[in-house]
Amino acid sequence: MSTAEETAGGETSAWAEVTPDAARRLLIAAVEAFAERGYHATTTRDIAGRAGMSPAALYIHYKTKEELLHRISRIGHEKALDILRTAARREGTPAERLSDAVSSFVRWHAGGRTTARVVQYELDSLGPDARAEILALRRQCDAEVRAIIEDGMGAGDFDVLDVKGTTLAVLSLCIDVARWFNVDGPWTPDEVGALYADLVLRMVGAK
Repeated sequence: MSTAEETAGGETSAWAEVTPDAARRLLIAAVEAFAERGYHATTTRDIAGRAGMSPAALYIHYKTKEELLHRISRIGHEKALDILRTAARREGTPAERLSDAVSSFVRWHAGGRTTARVVQYELDSLGPDARAEILALRRQCDAEVRAIIEDGMGAGDFDVLDVKGTTLAVLSLCIDVARWFNVDGPWTPDEVGALYADLVLRMVGAK
């Protein structure tokens, strides 16, 4: 499965917001290279070669390799935030919303594991300004999950001793799926999403 296909769980329109086509091809090539070799071991020549373009062509669309990583990280984190925000603000009980948030977030990390690995694990490769922007998006993701857990506590539906720590545990559990998920393994993204949703509801003592 190509990065373009896997990023949105099989939808080739995953990077539709990136235009023109050459810029999108370079970004997808960068995702593949960063995931395979790591950011620091990847050269702009590697990226251009994967995209079937010359190194000079890359600089028409991206000034630096870090600009590519920054754009990948921003788009990925905006997508992650949208997934969690949609689940958090839907109608339903806190348990239903938390289950939806976890299963959706896990499916994204499993179905788009190559992109997710870059988005979640190359943060320290960004410069201070870019890193600060991504960290702000991460805090918003954290806030969406924490709000659901707090709603559950307020309604008497959850039994949590440490809301902040539990929120961190929930997000860490979901994110780590990108590290180990194997498309040839025993589970589908949907199955892992359902399993993790059940585990998280047990974690918060859902009634």
